[in-house]
Amino acid sequence: MAQNYRDLLVWQRAIELTVCIYKLTRSFPIDELYGLTSQMRGASVSIACNIAAGRGKLNPEEFRQFLGIAQGSTFELRTQLLVARRLGFGKDNTLNEADSLIEEVSKMLASFIGKLRPAAKKLKAES
Repeated sequence: MAQNYRDLLVWQRAIELTVCIYKLTRSFPIDELYGLTSQMRGASVSIACNIAAGRGKLNPEEFRQFLGIAQGSTFELRTQLLVARRLGFGKDNTLNEADSLIEEVSKMLASFIGKLRPAAKKLKAES
């Protein structure tokens, strides 16, 4: 795998999502620091980190597995964002921006995972 993870558009968008989540959670109540704030920040960081870690793996099947973990983190983050919205945390424009970025990153991950499936199957067939 020749391409550096920093060159991947999905990783770049995941970083933008993380920055957005950090900005959003700054306005959350202080008593949420070790609750929803921490969970949302962790899930958002996990997305980009798993893309990067997976890119360093030796074969497409392992990379696909890490992308799947990143995808799971988008679902987790989307759920946390919904809870924050229902509790009235954050500003609407930042909540909407985060929601859009989650949707975009999730779709990009799904597409990437789909493209790696044939490569992973081909590897198994050659073994």
